[in-house]
Amino acid sequence: MGGNQFLIEMGKRIVERRKVLKKTQEQVAEEIGISLQSVSCIELGKKAIRPDNLVKLCIALDTTADYILTGTRPDKEVNEIYKILSKLPPEDYKMVEDLIYRLNDKTKKV
Repeated sequence: MGGNQFLIEMGKRIVERRKVLKKTQEQVAEEIGISLQSVSCIELGKKAIRPDNLVKLCIALDTTADYILTGTRPDKEVNEIYKILSKLPPEDYKMVEDLIYRLNDKTKKV
């Protein structure tokens, strides 16, 4: 993956996580101590984030640098999903399981 594509993918993960937390770019910019324009450029993959700001971003988005940089989900997120799955009725669990396997097959073909 080229440098630009890496920044674009990283930016997409930042946007996704920010939206899950229902935070605005303005809120994230304020929490990190950078400009709104910088947050926008980082999310669009137009600008890299400095390591010290990456740490602050991870705190603001309650996630790990590993997730922001590589897309690897933090154990705590996976564990939360597992807890939810374990409480599903068997027919719903089977439906989710089928979906996961189908999505996994798609990613293998790419």
